[in-house]
Amino acid sequence: MAEIARLDRRNLLAGGLALFAAGGGISCKAQSLDTERSASTAAAKLIASARQQIGVTLDYDPSYSALAYPGGDIARSKGVCTDVIVRAYRDALEFDLQQLVHRDMKANFTAYPANWGLRRPDRNIDHRRVPNLRRFWKRAGARLAIPAIPDGWQPGDIFTSRVGGTLPHMGIVSDRVAADGKPFVIHNIGGGAREEAVLFEYPLTGRYRWRV
Repeated sequence: MAEIARLDRRNLLAGGLALFAAGGGISCKAQSLDTERSASTAAAKLIASARQQIGVTLDYDPSYSALAYPGGDIARSKGVCTDVIVRAYRDALEFDLQQLVHRDMKANFTAYPANWGLRRPDRNIDHRRVPNLRRFWKRAGARLAIPAIPDGWQPGDIFTSRVGGTLPHMGIVSDRVAADGKPFVIHNIGGGAREEAVLFEYPLTGRYRWRV
């Protein structure tokens, strides 16, 4: 487990230092929140729950931690990109991705990525890894085609991308749209949860719509 923590921390530093060397992260000050799109009731709840994490989750921390089960979490003042998703689904829709992913991995372990050399599921960390959530949603039939235009993204969609070409990342598409038509997203790419119009800043690898 120590090796997992070191790998995760190294990934954080590789992505985080490049993104925040200037101390300000990705700036969207030139964008304006002048448009909101309608969302389904479930999607609106999911987005509102993710938005409530802004100003609460202030740090990006990929350290391995032992968690309670089910419903386990680290302190809400910190987390990674997947924690934004996990917390939003728990708070808004009462879906516990820790438990759901663990159950599916326990029954179908070989169907999940073998990126970490594990021989069995680990309910402390599996649901906090982007590749595992991608596989879970694919198995649940939630994967959709990546839209060719910004308007194709819907509030409540989950996007995945690769930061710096290697670091897996994910977030929730917001119901807010910038003046140039690009949707805002709620995510933690470093420095805590935030909402900004950066969906197309990095190569997109997936789109998922689950329970919304």
